[in-house]
Amino acid sequence: MQPRQSIIETFSTFVQFDGDRFSRWATESRLRRSIQGCLQQIPKENSEYFWVLYWYKFCQDSAAASLAKQHLTAYLQEPCYWTSQKTAAGFASNQFKLSDCFQIAIAQVERVLKGFNPSQSSSLKNYASLIFSTAIRETLRQRQEVDICSDWGLLRKTSQKRWEESLQNAGLSPETIRAYILAGNAFKTLYVPTKASNSRQLSRPDDSTWDAIAKFYNSQSTQPANPETLEKWLLSTAKAVRKYLYPTPDSLNVSKGGDDGFELLDNLPGTQESLINEIVAQEEAQARTQQQGEINQVLTTAIAQLEEQLQEILQLYYAQQLNQDAIAKQLDMKQYTVSRRLTKAKEILLRSLANWCKDSLHISVTSDLLKSMSAVMEEWLQNYYSASSH
Repeated sequence: MQPRQSIIETFSTFVQFDGDRFSRWATESRLRRSIQGCLQQIPKENSEYFWVLYWYKFCQDSAAASLAKQHLTAYLQEPCYWTSQKTAAGFASNQFKLSDCFQIAIAQVERVLKGFNPSQSSSLKNYASLIFSTAIRETLRQRQEVDICSDWGLLRKTSQKRWEESLQNAGLSPETIRAYILAGNAFKTLYVPTKASNSRQLSRPDDSTWDAIAKFYNSQSTQPANPETLEKWLLSTAKAVRKYLYPTPDSLNVSKGGDDGFELLDNLPGTQESLINEIVAQEEAQARTQQQGEINQVLTTAIAQLEEQLQEILQLYYAQQLNQDAIAKQLDMKQYTVSRRLTKAKEILLRSLANWCKDSLHISVTSDLLKSMSAVMEEWLQNYYSASSH
């Protein structure tokens, strides 16, 4: 994939696929006109970081939020692409293509923008990459489970709470949901697979079981139903669960068309004042950059001082992205031992970071601050070992 070179391209173009390969950068004309208009006001401002902060702050403004989010969605196309490519390669199944993973990830932009904190995260791209990777892994694991289950197996493996969430998501009335859940409970009570290994590919209940399910349901409900109706309800529930577990992701990559690119830009409140504030913010960012350099030094030193085995576990976990079972097998130890030592290593690093925070920044270390530092440290570890693996 050819990297984008200019600020205009970075904030106005989107990945276009040809099959499962990168094809070209597709320009959204409305966004292009928008960023061109901004650059005309400050022609010398070519800092990527400046424009990220500029649009990020406008995400909180209802009048400009939509335009700002689309600019940042364009900006995040490259980390989304590379994260999708790397994550997809880690799954053995070939049914999930790069383009599928990309769509799963880019649908998380709203989540990225809500969770991003410029004062804590090194960059929006790094933070987004973590969210993208997690979302893809969770969705693919979940989707693989959904795909290999029959309707009846899926119903047995999902909880009543998940049924209720799925049916609510499908827009059913509370009365209908209660009836469907009661039917599902009757199904779970009376139809149990003979072997646990058969639960995923559970076949349809036989007629005598359906009669028993209907009898059980009717004993619990004031509105009787026959076996055929109950089967229809349960199949609808399974369909709702599949859709809820793996929704079709929407993307902002598609142009809405039209020729009104400057309307939202012209309505941005306090544009000049905001740009001046951003210049001040850029100066403040230099102080944050210095702090991030110090954090890097603190954690790098702390890792070097860890026991050799703890360093090896961190290397396997973050650089090679092995799970705890695989690490245990490679190091010839129990999985719970790997878990404890991984936790110990993180606690040592977090303690070093907390001591630096107390000594250098002269602030008290509270539980909330520790939680925040833990998230920063996790992002740092991901980036640190990812760079070392390359």
